[in-house]
Amino acid sequence: MTSFDYTEHTLPVREDIPAAYRQFWSALAAPGTWWTGHQRVAIADESRHAGACLLCAERKTALSPYGGTERHADTSDLTARAVDAIHRIITDQNRITRAWVQDNAANGLSQEAYVELVGIVVTVFSIDEFHRALDMPLEPLPHPLDGEPSRYRPSILSHDIGFVPTVPPEGALGEERDLWPLGKTANVVRALSLVPNALRDWRSVAAVQYLALTDMGHYGAFRGRSLHRMQMELIAGRVSAVNECFY
Repeated sequence: MTSFDYTEHTLPVREDIPAAYRQFWSALAAPGTWWTGHQRVAIADESRHAGACLLCAERKTALSPYGGTERHADTSDLTARAVDAIHRIITDQNRITRAWVQDNAANGLSQEAYVELVGIVVTVFSIDEFHRALDMPLEPLPHPLDGEPSRYRPSILSHDIGFVPTVPPEGALGEERDLWPLGKTANVVRALSLVPNALRDWRSVAAVQYLALTDMGHYGAFRGRSLHRMQMELIAGRVSAVNECFY
């Protein structure tokens, strides 16, 4: 059976969408930069349980999301801090703080591992939401591959934005030269750049669900797209407002 098969759906789905999803699924199964393939698939799996977590539901209504010492009801081999990070990203992301990220880094969940985890969670969630919107079952997660993480870290990093180091706009050189295809970038793109492959994976899916970075300056109609760029931005702005997007 072909993965990400939308041929029988009543709505037409562009061919570049399942192609991008399959590419990400292959990357998800493989060893990453700071997590093994088994851990990466476990992160994806845990992201699917966060929405039904009773602890997260209670914490969402609390004045502060950082009280209490209860554990999430999880069945993975991931550490408690990794599971907590996954659940917060899914259920209460706008209350994540610099202090919380730094505390995690001091207690076993490094900034690099956290950034890769964020990349996995948000990309899997984006793909899963596409399926939910089409009223389709979620795609089965891939079988993980053996191997060790590369532990690659960019040589040029900056602490000028956000809660973690990022590649600065002028630092996309050498191995990172492909990160800004237009030679410049925005902070929202820099957010995952501490782990370049996390940015590359997210960027490939975002290109088919929204726009490629090279198309950001195009404000008209796109060939093969049902929506005009202005309609895309109206929807994106509304969704961001509903989700209380920090950025």
